[in-house]
Amino acid sequence: MPKRLLRPSPVRAAPEGTIVEDRDTGAGAPEVGASSASPGPSGSGTAGWQQRRPTEPHSADGQAGDATHHQKGKPKKRRKRRRGRKVFARDEAQDNRSPVPGKAAASAVEPKQQPAGPAISPVLQAPRHEQGTRRPPVHELPVFAALDLGTNNCRLLVAVPTRHGQFRVIDAFSRIVRLGEGLTANGRLGKPAMDRAVEALKVCGDKLRSRKIRKARLIATEACRSAENGVEFLERVEREAGLKLEIIDRQTEARLAVSGCGSLVERDTQGVVLFDIGGGSSEIALIDLTGRRSPRLANHIVSWTSLPVGVVSLAERFGGRTVTREIFTAMVDDVAGRLATFDGRDRLSHLKASPNFHLLGTSGTVTTLAGVHLDLERYDRRRVDGLWMDRDSVDRMVERLVGWDFQQRCANPCIGADRADLVLAGCAILEAIRAVWPSERLRVADRGLREGILSELMADDGVWRNDGRGRA
Repeated sequence: MPKRLLRPSPVRAAPEGTIVEDRDTGAGAPEVGASSASPGPSGSGTAGWQQRRPTEPHSADGQAGDATHHQKGKPKKRRKRRRGRKVFARDEAQDNRSPVPGKAAASAVEPKQQPAGPAISPVLQAPRHEQGTRRPPVHELPVFAALDLGTNNCRLLVAVPTRHGQFRVIDAFSRIVRLGEGLTANGRLGKPAMDRAVEALKVCGDKLRSRKIRKARLIATEACRSAENGVEFLERVEREAGLKLEIIDRQTEARLAVSGCGSLVERDTQGVVLFDIGGGSSEIALIDLTGRRSPRLANHIVSWTSLPVGVVSLAERFGGRTVTREIFTAMVDDVAGRLATFDGRDRLSHLKASPNFHLLGTSGTVTTLAGVHLDLERYDRRRVDGLWMDRDSVDRMVERLVGWDFQQRCANPCIGADRADLVLAGCAILEAIRAVWPSERLRVADRGLREGILSELMADDGVWRNDGRGRA
């Protein structure tokens, strides 16, 4: 598929048996506001789960979150909840990772796995609260879950609804599994990659079975979509991890990305090009907001495309460790050629010159650029999510990364060894997008499909209909 023949350098493979933790647990911004997209099919739900006491959520400083459990023998004290109080959680393995630049993420010790039990799929209906009753405490609110198995990452979010259109993350998990490793060359998922993904999904299954979930949607994207053995792999996931995943199409993936980032599109915005650079594909949606604005941002999508290229597939074809400027230019040209065939690329031409037009990126590529731009000593989602970067800042960051060798990229705390061979492929996709839709501003979103799933599930379930404060 590339325009010029180059000797590909294989993407660095994680040693078999190694567990690599992703930096993003999705819990750095505990209360998430998202505009729900157009209704899709309700996802997998939760009947007959094994009930266990859930892990108590932790706050940003590692302290316990809302105290929903009381010591035996002591009377329960009812405390007045302060408006705006936020609770979120980190994955246990996340906190054990080494912050030392250049070191690979620490291996996590897996708990002894129990039999998975029945697959998690049907919807469990929890009792509804009557309209006009008090706002329930967190442990009584309906719980929703979203799982996204991508080409590079396995990610889970568990959340409860709060104010209208928003929710609070109470548990999260994220791990780099590189499920799509070798897929470009072989057309099939490799055994080491599938093994890594299954182990991560077992952790997700344990987390889900430990809670009473109202609704959940568990999705798989490009790697399982395009692999010859994708369906066979998901059958193995159901047997071993007890999770029934659905393979979503590219249009659904684009819509969910828009839904997850809705709250980052401000009221005076006229046009947005939202892009999600994934491991095996990249989704792009053109959003026109010049007319009457609907609460569902996806209603304003005027054109969309899904490029069958992402950071993993592009790095496998061109090389990720040693990337000269010539190789980087070849990667940009490859993506630009794909964008040239996108018939709807000009649907926002009348807004390109407007100060109320901007790009909105949701992916590891743009969050990495933002972290480098902020010169963070350790990646901090709270500082990155929602950050605005101007054109010159993006230019400087891309130029800096292209000038670094592999070891320099490894040493940066916002990149690390687990992303050092993929980040330049992501930058190449970003540069091709910016060439088609030049904008003075880029907004960074550390959110995406999981937030979009949660937003749709909650909206479809009606948890925000009773009032504007998120009563369920």
